[in-house]
Amino acid sequence: MRQISSAARLLAVAALPLALTACSFITPKAAPKPAGAAADASKPAAAPVADPNKGLLTGKQLKAALAPASFFPAGFIVEPEGARDTGNGYRLPVTADVPTPDCTRLDGTSWTGITGIDGVSFAQNDYVNKNSSEEFAQEIDVYRDTTATTVLDALGKISKACPSYTDSSTQAKVTVTEKPLAGVGDGAWTITLTSKAWQGGTTLMAARVGTSVVSVLVSSGTDNGMTGATKLTKQLVASLTGKA
Repeated sequence: MRQISSAARLLAVAALPLALTACSFITPKAAPKPAGAAADASKPAAAPVADPNKGLLTGKQLKAALAPASFFPAGFIVEPEGARDTGNGYRLPVTADVPTPDCTRLDGTSWTGITGIDGVSFAQNDYVNKNSSEEFAQEIDVYRDTTATTVLDALGKISKACPSYTDSSTQAKVTVTEKPLAGVGDGAWTITLTSKAWQGGTTLMAARVGTSVVSVLVSSGTDNGMTGATKLTKQLVASLTGKA
């Protein structure tokens, strides 16, 4: 089993004297309004700018939604350098056209970045069994408006853009297969990575829950990580339901 590489940025008006003539008054003219004078009170104030991140979960909240250490089988330990999140703030979203995706990104954590779309908040960590090099990686990304749907739709087409790629560590061909995962979140996909040079394989799963996308990566020498990936994905979906 190969080691999977461990895989979110701050807004007085002065009147002229009256002049008396014959039997009438000259109407005074208003002096020009000084620079910086307050706007006419009769005009409506500008509407406040809406917060584009209002109601979206922060990185700190997403971190709390990740599966705890007790979820993982004995022998799996968190990798400190792989634990990251956006804290209490948000970052600017990124949307880029990726006509030719880097298929090798499927071989590591944060693999949803293959779409070229980054959300405004995220949290992730990675659990590895040092004795077998098997791995569980989990991540939750949050997006504005309907972008989470766009991301999941793009992930559902990954196998067409990347039917295979070359593994950088073994220089072997990796076959990519994909199918929908029914009954999980607001839509989900399963991607399986296999190679004749590997002992086992890797399963990637992505599921949408409202404005968030859950993604996992599980490598295993027994069932390509399918069982663990399914269990972890459902755990994350359940922790976000009604919140995202």
